[in-house]
Amino acid sequence: MAERNLDFDLIVERRGTKSLKYDFATRRGYPEDVLPLWVADMDFKTSSYIEDALKEIVSHNIYGYTNIREGDGFFEAVAGWMRKHHEWEVRQDWHFVTPGVCFAIACAIKAYTDIGDSVIIQQPVYYPFRNLIIHNQRKIVSNDLVYDGEGHYSIDFDDFEKKIADNNVKLFILCNPHNPVGRVWTKDELLRLGEICKKHNVIVFSDEIHFDFIWKGNHTIFQEVKPDFRKFTVTATAPTKTFNIAGLQQSNIFIPDTELKNKFILEYYSTGMDEPNIFGLAAAQAAYRNGDEWYEAAKRYIKNNIDFADEFIRKNIPGVRLVPTEGTYLIWLDFNGTKIPHKELDNLIVNKAKLWLDSGKIFGKTGDGFQRINVACPRSILEEALKRIQLVLKCER
Repeated sequence: MAERNLDFDLIVERRGTKSLKYDFATRRGYPEDVLPLWVADMDFKTSSYIEDALKEIVSHNIYGYTNIREGDGFFEAVAGWMRKHHEWEVRQDWHFVTPGVCFAIACAIKAYTDIGDSVIIQQPVYYPFRNLIIHNQRKIVSNDLVYDGEGHYSIDFDDFEKKIADNNVKLFILCNPHNPVGRVWTKDELLRLGEICKKHNVIVFSDEIHFDFIWKGNHTIFQEVKPDFRKFTVTATAPTKTFNIAGLQQSNIFIPDTELKNKFILEYYSTGMDEPNIFGLAAAQAAYRNGDEWYEAAKRYIKNNIDFADEFIRKNIPGVRLVPTEGTYLIWLDFNGTKIPHKELDNLIVNKAKLWLDSGKIFGKTGDGFQRINVACPRSILEEALKRIQLVLKCER
């Protein structure tokens, strides 16, 4: 059976489908007619193998409680993907299924810290990290990434260790590869982070949900940098970003250490959400077993979109820089060269260009003057968005 859904230029009407990306503009304070390139889901139809697996579930027409068990093929599909695409040998006794990575982060925060404890992140970073820390009544500590103004982000390791020591940090939420700045952390960088965490008894939650989209260098699984990193690491992955199935809420969490695992399990079961969604399981298993052709084609298309955006911006939008995208399908645009004040920039993007992007300010103060754009969309949509930015900035000069 051949893959059918490989036309990534196809524009699929998503309005009126309860789509968070398309149907909630006015509720979120945006004009109704904005073009959305914000939240990280794709505008592509997913693999036909996933489509067929879901149709099979629908045709059975019984949707009772479900779970996974040894030998049912689910873990084997997950493990096969990790082995093939990441040279990572995972074990079944490490593995949990959760309804999303953010759900797992919330469990980890409650499992490994107490109210009032400090959790460290590296801003600008995926904004739910901050929200989950605040909503669970913990203290945010930020080891802000260092931007050189020329398109490169790095880690201030001295500041990282000082912040941990000064604030008695208990948990580090690592974004690997990093969203939104697009860094793929090197093995040496991860080693330095890990050694500091080990020294200060900091548990690491490593969010590696974007690890299937690497454009430069190689992705390194944090817990595999050194064998003893497994003792203090929770690793989160998911097929949701890779195969555009976020609405099916399925993530794969790996915890090698028994004590760490047992603490996580207690919080996990306390939520009452320990029985996975039947559609999420079916989609994930089909994706990992049969989704290679779709995945490789999507990667090529997205990489071409990133290259197109970079060239378009260089040629047509002076004062704007695309920070080199080493990983993810999210591009991070630096508008600081335009000298437009941050609040005015947001107004131009939303109300004049009529675009719904992710303003850099939501990723932390270090994101001021930046905008994040999801380029996992048909080229015509991306081109239209960039032309709108070009036009409104030209009018401002």
